[in-house]
Formats: sequence, structure tokens, C-alpha cells
Amino acid sequence: MAMCCFATAKESARYMRALPPAHYLLKIESFDVLSMLDKYDSGVFEAGGYKWRLSLYPKGNSGDNGLGYVSLYLSIEELPPNQTVHVNYKLFVHNKLQNKYLTIQDTDEEISRFHRSKTQHGFPRFLSLKEFENRSNGYLGEKHSCTFGAEVFVIQPAMMREESFTLIRYPTQNTFTFQIENWSKLGTDPLSKEFTFEGRQWKLLVYPKGNAAGKGKSLSVYLEVQHLHEKMKVYAEFNLRVLDQLKNNNKEKRFKRWLSASHPQGGDADFMPLKDLEKSAKGFVQNDALVVDVQISVVSKL
Repeated sequence: MAMCCFATAKESARYMRALPPAHYLLKIESFDVLSMLDKYDSGVFEAGGYKWRLSLYPKGNSGDNGLGYVSLYLSIEELPPNQTVHVNYKLFVHNKLQNKYLTIQDTDEEISRFHRSKTQHGFPRFLSLKEFENRSNGYLGEKHSCTFGAEVFVIQPAMMREESFTLIRYPTQNTFTFQIENWSKLGTDPLSKEFTFEGRQWKLLVYPKGNAAGKGKSLSVYLEVQHLHEKMKVYAEFNLRVLDQLKNNNKEKRFKRWLSASHPQGGDADFMPLKDLEKSAKGFVQNDALVVDVQISVVSKL
């Protein structure tokens, strides 16, 4: 009865690498002697919290269309009932001439599922016997010694940290207005309006006499996200506006920013010249009040 392993039609990726296998090496002193056996099971080794063996068919696994090849498989030991182990693995054979390891894995690093009815995965046509036994190819050393190996990486979804990133486009109730009274009496201190949007606290921040490079010459306006923890980021696309209360000829700038705990603001220190605010004909300051708003069109939600 044929074993249920990889179908021989499945393609594998093969390449040389200098780094030895991370988890297990099987050193064979005489492949000639081993070839008298149909199958050899290695000792047990541990990787990813499970016990494994290498199963080697020196003359090929005839039950898996492996005649004429060395067949090599990874087998799991002591697997509890109703448990499935998801594994990404690589199998190796050492090339003594190049001092590198021929590395064989599934194409596209396909994930293999081990369970009680499927305890073995591998390659029935790992390497042709003709190529393997030709000492000029470097796989067999003196007295026909050789070395095989394995790397086993167990994927454990329950232990993964999961993060979901969602962009909310054109959310409802996305415009927030800040009317600043007694404009002519204000000093250099910043003014702010706080609001809640998409589960986060935000602040619309205005410097009446300018900030940083705009100090003393420009109105500075920013949107600032509040209470971000270290390494947290929020993406936002938004428009900051100073409203023309006469002609609706607003001063408006659009921003696209990644905001973080260390850089929570997006805006412009030189948002608009202070001299434009002083001209009543422009309509920005009316009845000694300035109106600033922010419209958030895209925001990320974790």
C-alpha cells in the first residue's frame, strides 16, 4: 500500500547554502552498510516543542514512486489525537567538496500539516542514487560517509500576536470646528479644541502668533492625536482650514501623515501670514473671532 506523503509531481526548491541545519544532523559512517536496509529511522530530536525523526530510504521508497532515488522524510513522534501541527521544514544533505548543504524544500515554502493519520512528509525523490553515489559530486566521502539534516519551524497561531489595520475613508461626522473669540487680545500661547473621533482623542491646535519657523509672522495650525503608546502609529489624511466668514474663500491645506507618540502632530507652522488675518476685507477675522476647522477624510483604526 502506497504511503501518503508528498505526491511526486509536487515541485521542490533546491539550492546550496553554507549554513548548517538549525535543528538536526544525521551522520552516517557507511552508506553502503545502511543500504542493506529498506528504511532507517534516526534518533529523536526536538524542535518547536515536538519530537521528530528523519526517515531515510537508502534505495528509495518504492511505495511512493521513489525507486532509483534517496528518499528522505520528516516524521513526527507522539502526536496527541485530534491535534494538527503546521510546519515549514527543510531537508539537507552535505556536499563535502563544496562544504555546503544541498537544501530541499517545497516550492513557495508550502506549510505541511502533521496529524495522526499523516505523520510523515518529505521527498520520495530527494536525490537520485546515480548522482548521490558518484563521489565526484561530493555527497559521499571516504568509506561512503554522508550527512543529512533537518530544520523544522512549527507555526503556532495561538501564540502569535495579531494586529488588524483598517483604513476608514470618508467617515461620517468628520468635521470639527474651533471658533476662537477675542482674537485681538490673544498672546503667544497656543489654543486648542479637543474632540473624540473613531475611538481616539484628538486636538485641533492653533498658535495665534505662530510657532517654530512661523513664529511672529504666520498662523500655525496643527491636528494632534492624543494618548498614543510607544511604537503606536495612526495614519490620517485631513484638511486644515481657516474660514473666510465673508466670501467663503477659505484658506485650506491638505495633509497626509503617519502620527506617532514621538510625532503626534500634522500641520504647518507657516499655515498663513498673520498680515492676512489683519485685513478685515479678507474676512478671516469677523467680530473679533477666527474660525478654524479640520476635516478628516481617512484615518487608520487598529
